[in-house]
Amino acid sequence: MATITAADVNKLRTLTGAGMMDCKKALVEADGDFELAIENLRKKGQKVAANRSDRESTEGAAIAAVNADKTEGVVITLNCETDFVGKNEGFVKLATDLANLALKYNTKEEFLAADFGGITVSEKLIEQTGVIGEKIEVNSFEKLSGAFIGSYVHSGKIAVLVALSANVAGADEAAKNVAMQAAAMNPIALDEAGVDADTIAKEIEIAKDMLRQEGKPEAMIENIAKGKLGRFFKDNTLVNQDYIKDGSMSVAAYVKSVDGGLTVTGFKRVALG
Repeated sequence: MATITAADVNKLRTLTGAGMMDCKKALVEADGDFELAIENLRKKGQKVAANRSDRESTEGAAIAAVNADKTEGVVITLNCETDFVGKNEGFVKLATDLANLALKYNTKEEFLAADFGGITVSEKLIEQTGVIGEKIEVNSFEKLSGAFIGSYVHSGKIAVLVALSANVAGADEAAKNVAMQAAAMNPIALDEAGVDADTIAKEIEIAKDMLRQEGKPEAMIENIAKGKLGRFFKDNTLVNQDYIKDGSMSVAAYVKSVDGGLTVTGFKRVALG
């Protein structure tokens, strides 16, 4: 039987992030074989993941990553069960490393299948479930491309990307401000064209019901209800919302105040919970 030293245990702990006693036990069971010990720890993680599959993972970290030339960005949430784990330095570092890796992929499925230190991202999440003892999962993954991408993360709970039409002077601050707007106001779409037909139909029906309760003539209700859509778009689409830092202008007008030809071309928002 191999002699397991404190240095061996510490090495395995560094490699896996598992606890000291778990590492010692895994090495003893593997007779000092590090690869087998790591496999044993991962199997423990798979068992824990199965046991906790029905648990809610509403805490964690929301992370934004943008490439060097600021033309692509990704936002993800790495979810766990408790705020204590979500604020842990090691957990936040893992989330950040995963977000930086996610920049290379276009879909969540591709990302989860990607290599992460010799195992897939999915396998890493299973491993960490065993290490941490909580359900760990990438719940949200959103990618955005554009002429200029900016980002904002609010308290580690909400992460937003914003795409602008050009990389001009002041674009970085403008993108961040618009991303802060999206974080705070949670718009459902960029503009009117981005609101799906079912949502519009639902809003018209709600408006009709309210107008009937007010006693409006049935012949007028259809047109009045459609007119009320303007207010709905103003409240719920990003570029039409009142700019939170200056309510005298819309978000679209704020962006044009930075540069006359500048527009918001897209946004992505992810949040925990």
